Amino acid sequence: MFDILHSLAAGFIHVLAPVNLAALAVGLVVGMLVAVLPGLTLVMGVVLALPFTYGMSVTPSIILLTAMYVSGTYGGAITSILFRIPGEPMDVPLLWDGYSMAHVGRPAEALGWTLFAAVTGGFITATIMVTLALPFAKVALTFDAPEYFAIVLFGFTSVVALDNGSLGNAFISLLLGMLISAVGVDQIYGVARFTYGTDMLNGGIGYLPVMVGAYGLGEVLARLEQGFASPPLLGDGKVSTRIPSLAEAWKLRATFARSSLVGVLCGIVPGAGATIASFVSYGIEGQYCRRRDRLGSGIPEGIVAPQVASTASVGGHMVPLLTLGIPGSGATAVILGAFLLHGIQPGPQIFQTQPLLVYTIFASVFVGVIGMGLLGYFAIRPLIKVLYLPEAIVSVFVVMFCLIGAYSEHNDVSDLWMIVVFGVVGYLFERWRFPIAPMVLGCILGPVAEGALMTTMISYHNDWTVFFTRPVSAAAMALTAVALLYPAIRGLRRRRSVAAAAS
Repeated sequence: MFDILHSLAAGFIHVLAPVNLAALAVGLVVGMLVAVLPGLTLVMGVVLALPFTYGMSVTPSIILLTAMYVSGTYGGAITSILFRIPGEPMDVPLLWDGYSMAHVGRPAEALGWTLFAAVTGGFITATIMVTLALPFAKVALTFDAPEYFAIVLFGFTSVVALDNGSLGNAFISLLLGMLISAVGVDQIYGVARFTYGTDMLNGGIGYLPVMVGAYGLGEVLARLEQGFASPPLLGDGKVSTRIPSLAEAWKLRATFARSSLVGVLCGIVPGAGATIASFVSYGIEGQYCRRRDRLGSGIPEGIVAPQVASTASVGGHMVPLLTLGIPGSGATAVILGAFLLHGIQPGPQIFQTQPLLVYTIFASVFVGVIGMGLLGYFAIRPLIKVLYLPEAIVSVFVVMFCLIGAYSEHNDVSDLWMIVVFGVVGYLFERWRFPIAPMVLGCILGPVAEGALMTTMISYHNDWTVFFTRPVSAAAMALTAVALLYPAIRGLRRRRSVAAAAS
C-alpha cells in the first residue's frame, strides 16, 4: 500500500507540471463543451481530439483525452435538466427527476445535486481505480496467449451482447471490424490479404480513419438527412447551481453507495459502460429507494443515482484498459488508440515499463474531478450560451476536423478517401440500426485476438482444447458463453410474454 501511495504522490507531482496541467484544463473544458453542444457525442468529441495529440508526448495526450472523458459524463446533464435535451444516452434517466425538479422552479437545486453526484462518483471511481489496478496487473502478468485470446474474446462478446440494438446487427458490425483489421500483410506469415493488388491497402486500414469517419462524418451525414435541430429557447440564460449540504447528502448515503457500486462494476465489465450503469442504478432505486413511490416526480434520489453511476463507470473502464489492454467503451477505445499511436501497448507490463505514466493518469483523474466541479459550478452560464450555436455550423467544424485529423497522421490523401468511405459506412449503420462500437473495437482488438490465437495454435500444436483446460481461459470462455446466451434468452422470454399477453 505504501508503494501505491508513493507512486500516486509522484503522479500528482507530474500531473501538476505546466504542460500536463494545461492538457488537463483543455480536456475538461472541451469535454464539457462537447457534452453540451447539440449534434456532438462524447465519443465523437474524443475521436476529433485524437489527431491533435499527434505532436504531443504520450502523457499530456492521455491526460487530455481522459479529462474529456471525465467531464463529458457530467456536461450532458446540464441540458437534460434545463431543456430536456439529453447530451448522451446516459443522461436520459436524469430527465425523469432532474427536468421534473427544474420544471417546478428548482433548477438550481437539480443542478447542484447533479454536480455533487458527479464529483462524488468521480472521487469514488478514482479511489477504486488506484486500488484495483495493480492487483489486476499482477494477476494479468501470469497470463499466456490462451488467456489473452479468451479475455479479448470476452471483450468482444460482452460489447455485442450488451448492445441495445439487434444482437445479429451487433455481430455483423463486430465481424466487419475484424475483417477490416485483417486487411494488409499478415502479422505471422507475412502474406498480403484482401489487398486486391491495391498499393493503398498493403499497409492495412488503420483504426483512426474507421473511428473518425464512422463516428464523426457518419453522424453528420445522418443528422443532415434528419434536418439539423434548432437551438432551444434559452430565455435570459440566468441559471445557477445550489450545492446540497453535507446533511442533505448524508440522507442519501445508501443511494450513493448503491450507485457507486453499480457504476464501478459496469465499468469493469467490458461493454457495459455508463449508459447501462445509469439505467440500472435508476432501476435499483425504483426497487430499494426509501421514497421509491415518488421516483420520477423530481426527487434528489432520481438525480443522484444515474449521475453517480455514470461518472463512477469511468474509473471502472480504465482498469481493464490499463491492465489488459481491453477498452470497455467507445471513449476508452479511442484512448487505447492514443496509447498505440505513441507506441505503448496497455497491459500488465505497463506497470513495470511505464509506472510514472500510469500513476500520472490516476492522479489526473483526481485533479480532473476537482476541476470538473469548479468548471461546472462557475461556468454554467457560458456553457448554456453555447447552445445558441446552430447545429449546422457545428457540423461544418466537425467535418473539417475529421479531414484535418485524417490527413495529419500520414500526410496521405488516401486517408481522406478512407474517412469518406467509413463516413458513408457510419451513416448507413445509423440508418439501418447497426451499432458502430463493435466495428471500432473489432478494428482495434482484431489484430490482438488474431496474434494471440495464432501464437496459441503454434505453441500448443493446434490443440484448441487448451482454451478450456487452463483455469483463467476456461473462466473467460464461460463468461463469453453467458454474455452471448443471456440476451438471447432474455429476448426469447420477452417475445413469449408479449405473445401470451396478446393471446
